[in-house]
Amino acid sequence: MVSQKNKVLPKVCIYGAGSIGVYVGGRLQAAGVDVSFIGRRRIAEQLAAHGLRLTDWQGADVQLPAKAIQFATDDAAISSADVIIVTVKSAATDEVGRALAGRIKADVVVVSLQNGIGNARTLAKHLPDNPVLTAMISFNVLQRGDGHFHAGTEGELMSDPHPQLEALLPYFQAGDLPMELRADMHEVQWAKLLMNLNNALNALSGIPLHDELSQRDYRRCLVILIQETLTVLKHSNIRPARLMPVPMHVLPWILKSPDWLFARLAKQMLAIDPLARSSMWEDLEAGRVTEIDWINGEVVRQAEKAGATAPANQRVIALIRAAERGGKRDWSGSELLRELKEAV
Repeated sequence: MVSQKNKVLPKVCIYGAGSIGVYVGGRLQAAGVDVSFIGRRRIAEQLAAHGLRLTDWQGADVQLPAKAIQFATDDAAISSADVIIVTVKSAATDEVGRALAGRIKADVVVVSLQNGIGNARTLAKHLPDNPVLTAMISFNVLQRGDGHFHAGTEGELMSDPHPQLEALLPYFQAGDLPMELRADMHEVQWAKLLMNLNNALNALSGIPLHDELSQRDYRRCLVILIQETLTVLKHSNIRPARLMPVPMHVLPWILKSPDWLFARLAKQMLAIDPLARSSMWEDLEAGRVTEIDWINGEVVRQAEKAGATAPANQRVIALIRAAERGGKRDWSGSELLRELKEAV
C-alpha cells in the first residue's frame, strides 16, 4: 500500500462494475484508494456474501472483506466521486452519459475504460463541462464465481493525461495495474482493437485462449481480420500505435507460422492462464448481447466512411449474432477459416 501521508487522494467510483471494473477498482482499493462501485445486483450479492478475491496468472491473490466494499446498485456514489471510471458494456454508454449529466460537478473526471473507439465521445456529448478521458485496458478478466475475479493475461492500462490520474499513478502501480498516460489514445485504441479482433474468434471456438492461439488455423483467421482492418485504416489515414514488441506488419507472418515456430516466436502471446477466455465468450455463456458491434463493427463502419469494405469482419459479426441466438459455438479453426475465405 502506498503511503498517503500529506496527500489528498481523488475518490474513485467504478461505474458499471463487472469483471473489469471490479478487478481494477479492487486492486486500487487494496493499494489505498477510496473506491466505490456501482453495478448489478448479482455482483453486489456475490461480494456481500463472499467478499472480493482478485487473482492473476502470475499468482497474485488479493482479498477484500465484504464489509470493506462500498458496492451499490444505484447512482448515489457518484455524488462524492472525484474520478468516475466507466466500465459498462459499450451498448450502455449513452445511458450512462445521460445518468451522469447534471449530477456531477464540472471538475469530476470521467474515464471511459471500455472497448471500442467512440465511447468517450458518446459520454462527452452528455457531459460538455467535464473532462472525459479515453482509456484502454489490455488484459482479460474472468469471473470465477463467489466474488472471485481472475486476470488471465498480462497487460497494462493507458489513458489520456490528466492531473487527477497523475495523482493516482503510484496507486495503479502498487496495485499491479501500471498506467501510462499518452497523448495518442485514438491510435492506441485502434491498436488494441486489432488485438481484440480475436475476441470473437475465441468466443466462436469455445475453447480457452491459450488453446485457440496454439492452433494455426485460428491464427490464420485472425490474420485475415487484422490485414483487412489495416487496409481499412490505411484508406482512413489512421496509423495504429505500436503496443507490441514486433511491428504490426510483422505480426501476420508470426501468426501464420507453423505451431512449433509460433510457440518459439510468440512466447509472450502464449504466456497466459490456461483457462483465460475472451469477454465475448463470457457474454455468450451468460446469454448476454456481446460487444461485437463495438469491435468488428467499428471496422465495418470505418470501412464505410473510407469507401472501402470489410467482408471478413462482416462475416464474423453474422456468426456472433447467430451464436447470440443459440447458434454454433464450437467452430474448429478450419471451419472458421473456410467461412472467412469464402467471405473475402
